[in-house]
Amino acid sequence: MSQPMVFIVDDDASSRRGVTRLVRAAGFDAESFASASEFLASGKLEAPGCLVLDVRMPEMTGPELQVELDKIGCCLPIVFLSAHADVPTAALAMRTGAVDFLTKPVDRDDLLRAIHQSIDIDAQRRKEEVEVSANDERLGALTPREREVMTYVITGMLNKQIAGELEISEETVKTHRHRVMRKLSIGSVAELVRVCDKSGISPAEARRL
Repeated sequence: MSQPMVFIVDDDASSRRGVTRLVRAAGFDAESFASASEFLASGKLEAPGCLVLDVRMPEMTGPELQVELDKIGCCLPIVFLSAHADVPTAALAMRTGAVDFLTKPVDRDDLLRAIHQSIDIDAQRRKEEVEVSANDERLGALTPREREVMTYVITGMLNKQIAGELEISEETVKTHRHRVMRKLSIGSVAELVRVCDKSGISPAEARRL
């Protein structure tokens, strides 16, 4: 994975330069944009990192960009900066997923703390996405019968009970169960439940399959 970037979007050139210098001095890679539309056209929406976003900008405001990014599936964590103590805007921004809402002139430590938190959030999300993708790939390697046995296993049913439900021998259930564990590279039912849960297969859902 490439180094995380801090993207700064602010129409005020002086503020934009100041925040960019501060962020780079703290050791982060940073790139700045003078408008929301410029950032949207940058091709950087899938890059790891976070967004430091001014609230009041012409054409498209910070909160409007937040909505647009959500629509197109961009999950970059956002730290808002505002020259005004706008409580309703701050409350809405936080409810819709912003990491923090800071006022200008921004305190250096507060901003860097929020950026560290945002980058950690983004890194964790990306790690989970990789795990889900790997889980889905392994689950896709199961045969229909193996998957069927698996859905019974994660509900807590014993081999004998599963055999009765599927009208097959208990030995056959054990064979399929072993193959499921081997293909998924796991060694316990608890791990199997976690793998299924990450891929959206819960015991409750499995019972309805």
